[in-house]
Amino acid sequence: MANHKSALKRIRQNKKRALHNKYYAKTMRNAVRKLRAITDKDEAIKMYPSVQKILDKLAKTNIIHKNKAANLKSGLCKHIATLG
Repeated sequence: MANHKSALKRIRQNKKRALHNKYYAKTMRNAVRKLRAITDKDEAIKMYPSVQKILDKLAKTNIIHKNKAANLKSGLCKHIATLG
């Protein structure tokens, strides 16, 4: 157990931030999953900017790595391109 007040505060902050990050990472995964499940190209094109915005925000705040965000966006673009 931590002995310093600052260490105890850091533990509290880390728990709170981990919960916050987990929520947004899960929301992002659900949005990506939902977009991949769409079979209509027009609907997927409409939804893509909102998913892209989520990915960019999470990469900016270091919840996910910027390269992971880029890879996901690239994969989603490829998915949308293959839709008929």
